[in-house]
Amino acid sequence: MANKLRIELVKSVIGQKPEKKATVRSLGLKKIHSVVEHDDNPSIRGMVSSVSHLVKCEVVE
Repeated sequence: MANKLRIELVKSVIGQKPEKKATVRSLGLKKIHSVVEHDDNPSIRGMVSSVSHLVKCEVVE
């Protein structure tokens, strides 16, 4: 069974560049403290690392 990533938006996207806003939005995060779960794969990991200053990520088994 594949691991999942639990991603939470902990900081607002106000004042961020449009690319960062689009990345957060494409992860499925809309409001602060919203949480989504995605399968752990390189594309999701890359998106999380590009907005790591805005989100909190943990591995869920």
